[in-house]
Amino acid sequence: MTDAHADQPPAADVLADARDAHARLRAEISKVIVGQDEIVEQILLCIFCGGHGLLVGVPGLAKTLLISTIARALRLEFSRVQFTPDLMPSDITGTEVIEEDRSTGRREMRFVQGPIFANVVLADEINRTPPKTQAALLEAMQERQVTVGGVRHVLPAPFFVLATQNPLEQEGTYPLPEAQLDRFMLQILIKYPTAEEELEVMRRAAHKGEEEVSPVLDGSDIDRIRTVIKHAPVAEHVMKYALRLVRATRVGEDGANAPEIVRDYVGWGAGPRASEALVLAAKASAILSGDAVVTADHVRRMVHPVLRHRVLTNFNAEADQVTTDTILDGLIEAVPVAESPADEARQMDRVIG
Repeated sequence: MTDAHADQPPAADVLADARDAHARLRAEISKVIVGQDEIVEQILLCIFCGGHGLLVGVPGLAKTLLISTIARALRLEFSRVQFTPDLMPSDITGTEVIEEDRSTGRREMRFVQGPIFANVVLADEINRTPPKTQAALLEAMQERQVTVGGVRHVLPAPFFVLATQNPLEQEGTYPLPEAQLDRFMLQILIKYPTAEEELEVMRRAAHKGEEEVSPVLDGSDIDRIRTVIKHAPVAEHVMKYALRLVRATRVGEDGANAPEIVRDYVGWGAGPRASEALVLAAKASAILSGDAVVTADHVRRMVHPVLRHRVLTNFNAEADQVTTDTILDGLIEAVPVAESPADEARQMDRVIG
């Protein structure tokens, strides 16, 4: 089923199964992770879409604990790689070693798998390692395989990379190029917990031991939910609304249609991969919440995590201390939701014309 318009809306029991599985997973994760509901939601959505996520937050916000807890709740193999300036590509992908058979004395090459051979890989502080090592990881993310010594080694399925960045310390770092950032489906911004949540974290640390997380889903369940999301239909006017949002971030050939805040503060807008990711994320948001119909509200809900790393600000934004999220807030406000499919067609005509 390659034509989205040929797909049928998910049946009520399929929707209920997806929603219940998602709820059980959230409940299990909450045994260990206090609050951060939106963050957990976006990470799970990224996983169920088959994408990779970039988590940005200061140290001490339990990013590693969160990802390892999700892996345990999904009955998936977890691997953590601490990125450092001296890390080599082979330290991630694996390497070939000479092995001698003691009985025959014969020597042969044997491939030793690196930490990337896991279902959930935490790439901790990905911007602390040189571009050559970053490229090795990002190639594996895209191809779902690594090639060593001319031999192709397929990575386990399902396979997800969740990379982290510290926004505070930028000295001695290697920022990811824009083309490589685009390979992450979502950029997830982790903020400090509320006072109540932080108090609960303190209580748990003082009075409780480590909570046991029981697996509630596995790889086959993820594949099943991913299939439901992939084949969920999206109305034409909703896709066109998502397209108008993405194209309104561009100040090049579409500059006439860009809102004022975009023209003032954006140096480079989002590409076509953003349009695909925005629609897919909207579909996942609908399915996981039990909605059979994808609406403009689902699209708007995913604008920030999908676009914040794909919209590059200019010098004016830095000078005026305008953040990407502020620009996206203005984008949502400036690009209206059509009142009907016919109105959407008229709005789209203005963009094309």
